[in-house]
Amino acid sequence: MTASAKWRARLLYAGVAAVVAYCLAPFYWMVVSSLRRSSDVFDTSLLPSAVSFENYRAVFEPSQGFTRALGNSLIVAGVTTALALLLATFTAYAMARLEFRFKRLVLTLIIATSMFPVVSIVVPLLKLFTDIGWINTYQAMIVPSMSFALPLAVWNLTTFFRQMPDELEQAAMIDGCTRGQAFRKIIVPLAAPGIFTTAIITFIAAWNEFLIALSMTNKQAMQTAPVAISKFSGATQFETPFGSQMAAGVLVTVPLVVMVLVFQRRIVAGLTAGAAK
Repeated sequence: MTASAKWRARLLYAGVAAVVAYCLAPFYWMVVSSLRRSSDVFDTSLLPSAVSFENYRAVFEPSQGFTRALGNSLIVAGVTTALALLLATFTAYAMARLEFRFKRLVLTLIIATSMFPVVSIVVPLLKLFTDIGWINTYQAMIVPSMSFALPLAVWNLTTFFRQMPDELEQAAMIDGCTRGQAFRKIIVPLAAPGIFTTAIITFIAAWNEFLIALSMTNKQAMQTAPVAISKFSGATQFETPFGSQMAAGVLVTVPLVVMVLVFQRRIVAGLTAGAAK
């Protein structure tokens, strides 16, 4: 390897290391701050002077309602992901295989709906859900989340189904399958990596959703984890519990990190799979 090639390789590694450090620095600081004592919360050292788990104990105090909030987030994100995948799989397959007028326009409108700012639809939805009695219910958080998760899922799966050759269904139908059986028995199993990747992306988006959950609930028992963290209370009225909020942030983030690490092979397979697979 020439000297110039070695320098290019070093610069490449240095660039990758800088990007990784930039992305992980906030999470590292959140973990370190969560392990500090309350008296050391504003310490700027890279490591806590004394490791303490008092912030994690404070998170699970009954008055904070964080355990129930985690369950609410799991229900909302899980149902949103399941419904979005069910509808998006059929819609994306139809968009990829059927030929009809204005198909490109329909796809453009589908992805455009996910680009509306959340704040622009919160007030109309709040008025609508108040009139029909949906405030402080799971559906008041799931339905609006679907309006953003579903277009993203449809767009991702449409691209994936387009990469799969038409000959797959044709060969199945020659062997006696109907179009529906070919879809269920051949296409869906082969599309599993793409569906799984879309499920992970949709779940993370629904798990992190904040503004809709904040607007549609005013009872502690119905709050999701991000909303509960924002409403943590300190020992006094004017105290902001930074340590508890950092600890709760770690507890909310770790499951997502673990899920991505465990299923990283499937995620990569879904992002790179094509007709050759």
